[in-house]
Amino acid sequence: MFTIYNRRRLLNYFNLSASALAMLTGLLALGWILWTLLSFGFHGLSLNVFTQNTPPPGNSGGLLNAIVGSILMTVIGTLIGTPIGIMAGTYLAEFGQRGWLAPVTRFINDILLSAPSIIIGLFVYEVYVATSKHFSGWAGAFALALLVIPVVVRTTEDTLALIPDTLREAAAALGAPRWKIVTLVTWRAAKAGMMTGILLAVARISGETAPLLFTALNNQFWSSDMNAPMANLPVVIFQMAMSPYDDWHHLAWAGALLITGTVLILSIIARFLFKKEKISF
Repeated sequence: MFTIYNRRRLLNYFNLSASALAMLTGLLALGWILWTLLSFGFHGLSLNVFTQNTPPPGNSGGLLNAIVGSILMTVIGTLIGTPIGIMAGTYLAEFGQRGWLAPVTRFINDILLSAPSIIIGLFVYEVYVATSKHFSGWAGAFALALLVIPVVVRTTEDTLALIPDTLREAAAALGAPRWKIVTLVTWRAAKAGMMTGILLAVARISGETAPLLFTALNNQFWSSDMNAPMANLPVVIFQMAMSPYDDWHHLAWAGALLITGTVLILSIIARFLFKKEKISF
């Protein structure tokens, strides 16, 4: 007799099988992508990639100017966005329990967190590039900073919310003012989680292409002038991958491997720090 118990077991087996099949499909697709990237990327890697600038079609060259440009804009964007994100996240966690400002800030931050990066690029283009009438590395750094801020805000607020109130109460009982409680107690207790948020933000912006197309554009030559168009790995990869030249395709695969490896390393470090933070609590 087909009882309710047997029907539930059959439904459970079906759901487990479907879940395992979906997971296997995703893992196979991811493995295929990674295998293709590793095989073509290592084939394109050479010493020239790190010592020569992007070449014209048919000539040998590398990605030195693009690598340096990406590092400059990523570092500057992180330095601009991180303090703003930490201060905003601290306000939301420590001082925003009452009033309307904190909920509105959280709502806007959630919108920025999920907004397509191309919208950020168009915004910076209208506000900065169109006003100055030229593309520049500064515009690219500002666009990346706007992508850093919501990630740091969210992780900072969530990490500070995990700090037990007993630490704050103990510091207040000793007569410490509120700003010292925040900077010397809660920030110290949450430093690993806050650093995790910064690393995740860097991992996100290191491969962004769309905002840099509208801001930094590109530069085939070596340039460290932040007030001029600047080469960067995501845009160089895009342009070389869309070209009909095989030598450019090899460089595009090498650049994609460099970005993927960087993001992977940052993600591993961020997970390690977050795990350490949870264990310490």
